[in-house]
Amino acid sequence: HVETVRSIRKDFNLSVCLTIFKYILSSSFGNQMKRLLLIFFGLCMICNVYAGDIESKEKSDINNDNKEGLNMAITVNLRYTGTGGNARAFAEEMMSSGTVDKIRAEKGNLRYEYYVSMEDPETVLLVDSWTDQEAIDAHHASPMMETIATLREKYDLHMTVERYVSKETPKSEERFIRK
Repeated sequence: HVETVRSIRKDFNLSVCLTIFKYILSSSFGNQMKRLLLIFFGLCMICNVYAGDIESKEKSDINNDNKEGLNMAITVNLRYTGTGGNARAFAEEMMSSGTVDKIRAEKGNLRYEYYVSMEDPETVLLVDSWTDQEAIDAHHASPMMETIATLREKYDLHMTVERYVSKETPKSEERFIRK
């Protein structure tokens, strides 16, 4: 229901509701129709406030998780696929050119590592992990992105992308991890 409320909120923001509210009051509709329309738009305004409360709570929960020391990160898995060893050559050039070191030095970068698939030699996996969305946005605005795009074109690579938000491992799963 939260997504439904959010979509209503997008369609009926507060200023639109107030404008329609004023129109209904000044219209020549009958009293019963005015009441129905006012109830409907009143509900839309309540949904607007409710959706705002939900979004504020979600943001607050995320901030509280970070304050409590929980390890929240955004990890993006990018699979680069090419032909003739191009995906591996791309990763090697990213490393040898110093681009990987520059990205790792960017504020908020937690991990930037390439892995070669044992099942598909034409695919390389990049695990790219950041502290938060702001760090990713800053990275995407950096000159590094032009370098990466140029090399992707040079090696004619195609990509698939998966995105994850992580937290600390739950205590119930710790027994399965050998450190």
